[in-house]
Amino acid sequence: MRSYSSLRAVTAILHRFTNGVPASSFITRSRSSLSSAVSISSASSFPQYQVQFNGYQQRSVSTFPPVCMGRRSSKIAGRKGAQDAKKAKLYSRIGKEVVSAVKKGGPNPMSNMVLAAVLEKAKELDVPKEILERNIKRASEKGQEAYIEKIYEVYGFGGVSMVIEVLTDKITRSVATVREVVKDHGAKMADPGSVLFKFRRVRVVNIKVIDADKDQLLAIALDAGAEDVIEPPISEDDSDEDRSESYYKIVSSTENYATILAKLREEAINFETDNGSELLPITTIEVDDEAMDLNRELMSNLLELDDVDAVYIDQK
Repeated sequence: MRSYSSLRAVTAILHRFTNGVPASSFITRSRSSLSSAVSISSASSFPQYQVQFNGYQQRSVSTFPPVCMGRRSSKIAGRKGAQDAKKAKLYSRIGKEVVSAVKKGGPNPMSNMVLAAVLEKAKELDVPKEILERNIKRASEKGQEAYIEKIYEVYGFGGVSMVIEVLTDKITRSVATVREVVKDHGAKMADPGSVLFKFRRVRVVNIKVIDADKDQLLAIALDAGAEDVIEPPISEDDSDEDRSESYYKIVSSTENYATILAKLREEAINFETDNGSELLPITTIEVDDEAMDLNRELMSNLLELDDVDAVYIDQK
């Protein structure tokens, strides 16, 4: 399995050097056949390389563009998966914050102002009551430690950057697991501060484009003191399914966030909250189809880690 993972990483590296991707970018492996080693005839115009691992038989590795998943299907899968993962991670993060607050000041919100603030935020974000109660109880279990927030930075494929937010009760475990996933994808960890400056922290409300009219959202945002309304990226080949999984983003300061949510509820507009805050890229980077799939694969595997609460990317 390790040799197979290494082969995928080498294939991605070869693709980088033969397709002009900047050396500062990092490479990820894909579980699909997009980056698999494939034998092609010598008449092909795509470059071939002979690779040998630990004495095993040599194999031809070709570096041609992906053919299994186009940009449109990738975007649909990415949007659906990202929204589902975001909700699960929201519940997980609030649970961790509850545990940390109880560990510091006890289970009574009347005397524990930190816990009271977390519970108020959970109410604002529509976190189920049973999740809060379960984590208040968990905080008193023997061996349960408080959670610590960490941020890791990564160079993404195609020149993009990633920021990984972690809330963990075991820092050594979180560092090891994040580094392992990044390494297995042939990716590269960045030094602290290397890419974080490319993002800004804001509060965000997500609304599906099929659930609201743009002018209506602009009116609500203006009335509630929002900073901006960001439209989803539009492509010529977008289908109705693409559109149904696209989201407007209302960007706000912390002070005006509750007012915006109240306005949306008054207008009976469905929305999805952030995880307490989000990092938005100051500028975005256009990448090709293969880079999109490789970055999505890495983000998906990072989000599978229990310690990871969010992964942000400046990919367009």
